[in-house]
Amino acid sequence: METNFSLTQLRDDGLAEAEKILRTCVHCGFCTATCPTYVLMGDELDSPRGRIYQIKDMLENDKPASPELVKHVDRCLSCLSCMSTCPSGVHYMHLVDYARTHINKSYKRPLMDRLIRQVLQAILPYPNRFRLALMGAKLGKPFAPLIKATMGASQIGKRMVAMLSLAPSSIEGPVQATMPGRFPPTGKANGKRIILMTGCAQPVLDSGINGATISLLTRLGYEIVLPEGEGCCGALVHHMGEESQSHAQARNNIEIWSEEIDQGSLEAIVITASGCGTTVKDYGYMFRNDEALKDKAKAVSDLTRDISEFLEELDLPKPERKLPRLTVAYHSACSLQHGQQVKTAPKTLLSRAGLRVKDVPEGHLCCGSAGVYNIMQPEIATQLKTRKLANIDKTRPDLIAAGNIGCLTQIGSGAQVPVVHTVELLNWAYGGEQPTKLAHLLEAKTA
Repeated sequence: METNFSLTQLRDDGLAEAEKILRTCVHCGFCTATCPTYVLMGDELDSPRGRIYQIKDMLENDKPASPELVKHVDRCLSCLSCMSTCPSGVHYMHLVDYARTHINKSYKRPLMDRLIRQVLQAILPYPNRFRLALMGAKLGKPFAPLIKATMGASQIGKRMVAMLSLAPSSIEGPVQATMPGRFPPTGKANGKRIILMTGCAQPVLDSGINGATISLLTRLGYEIVLPEGEGCCGALVHHMGEESQSHAQARNNIEIWSEEIDQGSLEAIVITASGCGTTVKDYGYMFRNDEALKDKAKAVSDLTRDISEFLEELDLPKPERKLPRLTVAYHSACSLQHGQQVKTAPKTLLSRAGLRVKDVPEGHLCCGSAGVYNIMQPEIATQLKTRKLANIDKTRPDLIAAGNIGCLTQIGSGAQVPVVHTVELLNWAYGGEQPTKLAHLLEAKTA
């Protein structure tokens, strides 16, 4: 794509990077076939190619973001399916993230839009605040039909209903597996340590994921560290264009984790929420121009592994128990298959564990979770969830497995079968506890 930026504009490193990405695009349109919003709406402006043209016009002409551009960029899920499809290697993620930052600096959103964004940014990255908010949402859930009847036509009404509908029926308190600490190996020690990222939303919504991971890895001989002071990876606010807040959160983690790295014998930083993993693996890029932090950031990114990616790299022993012959529909989270290009590891591991793994038709399309997308764009998110659930049903599964808490929550809100994290099944296969979510399923199978 031909660009016409001035030399003065290109002195800005962020704009210079955006210009390089724009020049990589060759207008081929392959991305339109795999873009969820284009597949649903058929509007070129809601495709990656269409958004690239709009972003180019805004940046090249140094214009403030227009309401029309904001609408179409806001509809982007950042699922990155376009990056898996693009034959030219256009790094759409970095471009749209830069555009969102520019939007935040140049466009004043309507008051209610600003307020809900500020609420989400102030609550979701902080587990204790998030837990309290979920308790409030649980109390407010019975009022969702009233809100829908009185405010359902407005944007704020739709978002409030979406938030209430996603709130779980039970709220977990803090448990040891989600709190700072060290967990010694329970199997034959190999002298190596792993940082397990606790996360922010996941330990509140499902602490069992961390518990299963610690159980499995300590049996494999690793010491597991949940560092004191670690916080949100920054992904939630990063994709809302809040660059300074996201970088501050990332900087905190880099400094905390670097202290563990400096002690030696650190095998990996393992992440069980693939949305977080995609962002942490990008820390090296985010801080490429920060002389004080760039080496630490790159070291963190280089050590980061999704739990399935890490386990596939190990020479795992034969599973300790033979699992029931269950059919698992494997939902490949966008942040894992497109963001990190980890596509086969989870399925391979589940198959080795004795499970019958089925690919979901249209598996490249997002389920509609995408961070806070299912709150901010509830109508599109609901359409994508409905489409995803229909495709999952075609596999006739006994259960669904996925590797990202957002997907587990989104799909679980409508699924008729249990939805579990991949690592919970692997922990079970390798001698750990049976996932509690499967109790009723297994009782029915053996009845």
